[in-house]
Amino acid sequence: MIRTAILTLTLAAPLAAHAADLVVHVANVKSDQGQVRVALYDNADAFLKRPMRAAEARADKAGTTLVFHDVAPGDYGIAVYHDANDNGRMDRNLMGIPTEPIAFSNDAQGRMGPPAFDAVKLAVPAAGLDTTVSLR
Repeated sequence: MIRTAILTLTLAAPLAAHAADLVVHVANVKSDQGQVRVALYDNADAFLKRPMRAAEARADKAGTTLVFHDVAPGDYGIAVYHDANDNGRMDRNLMGIPTEPIAFSNDAQGRMGPPAFDAVKLAVPAAGLDTTVSLR
């Protein structure tokens, strides 16, 4: 039985998905104040609710880059915001509209709300991916 388990693990190992880097370049950062925060989603049900990973970096007007290491090949969506006042949350007005710059993968834009997961979905290949989003 142990021999079968070891053989199964040995044979399955080459079939495991290769993980690579997903590099997110954030353009149109208007100031060097605060943080640029990026959330990575792997399905429509979790989109804008439960990121599979999140990262942040100091805002840089020249552009801010964040890297997600060991990302398995597949479809992902990215949401970004510039937390200019560095309070740890995306500020909104009384109607719930973001008052800080935001962006989504594919530079997708929603109508009367955020874009759908299908609009932001990126295919990350086994070799990894470099992508750029522009804050607005």
